[in-house]
Amino acid sequence: MTEASSDISKLPVLDVIIIGAGPIGIACALECKKHHWNYLVLEKGTLTNSLYNYPLNMTFFSTSEKLEIDDIPFISNNPKPTRNEALEYYRRVTTSNNLNIRLYEGVKSLQKESQHFIIESSKQHYKGRKVIIATGFYDIPNQLEVPGEHLPKVVHYYKEAHPFVLQDVVVVGASNSAVDAALDIYRKGGNVTMIVRGAEIGPRVKYWVRPDIINRIAEGSIKAYFNSELTEITEDYVKVNTSKGPLELKNDFVVALTGYRPNFKFLEDAGITFSKDEKHIPIYDSETMESNVEGLYLAGVICGGMETHKWFIENSRIHAKQIAKHIYTQLSR
Repeated sequence: MTEASSDISKLPVLDVIIIGAGPIGIACALECKKHHWNYLVLEKGTLTNSLYNYPLNMTFFSTSEKLEIDDIPFISNNPKPTRNEALEYYRRVTTSNNLNIRLYEGVKSLQKESQHFIIESSKQHYKGRKVIIATGFYDIPNQLEVPGEHLPKVVHYYKEAHPFVLQDVVVVGASNSAVDAALDIYRKGGNVTMIVRGAEIGPRVKYWVRPDIINRIAEGSIKAYFNSELTEITEDYVKVNTSKGPLELKNDFVVALTGYRPNFKFLEDAGITFSKDEKHIPIYDSETMESNVEGLYLAGVICGGMETHKWFIENSRIHAKQIAKHIYTQLSR
């Protein structure tokens, strides 16, 4: 036995290790605490890291009660809560319940050895009986796969409009995030052009925002090229294939909001298998949320694979109770 494996064998065994401290990871931690399990949450960024990286002025599609976890009231001053209100809510839930969360400690590897899981984080090793992965899908942007995509002028995350004032900005996509960014940049003084692969603004765009963007396009305040694709990005312009032929647009910034994907490699390395189609949905039991790896559970939006619009906070918060119910039967043996 090597010195390293000897040290791992001496590690205390946790009942549950949760990877990800977003809303669903917090919900799982609350369930662990109620059952008096010895648990730990590991998060590579700040608390609710994905929500923190949302645009500063973002408004949720859902009402506040649908974002509540464990029946803890979420009081909002607005019909639809804002990003800042959500951050405050999840902070208060975490601190008032004294949850055992370690931030800025990313998980490097997860392996099952006999009856336990061994986790190597950026700081140390841990051993657990059960593991819950609740890491979401916001870490890896879908790439455009065009020349020039890695220039500094290209961003895949949108925070606020101020850097784009008086600039020629191409916004790629027609999702909620792309539409919000286009409207925000336009209203703060940027010159916005949207490049949209489809024939129209998507039907899943927030119902109170969709008419706004359609009207701004119709009046010419925001230019839009539908049935079009970006083909190249340079320092000074972009090339676009449109339904009427190729064109070049003078350009200072490209805001490519074309969606995100889970960290499939991390799941694959942990032994999780996937559906054999383009959806790439991880295999799990819909009643218990246990994956094909015994003792390894999935929670939250990561369960949707490439169908990132399938799971949200409001319909996946129940995963925490499903998982806790199954783990209880396992740890009670």
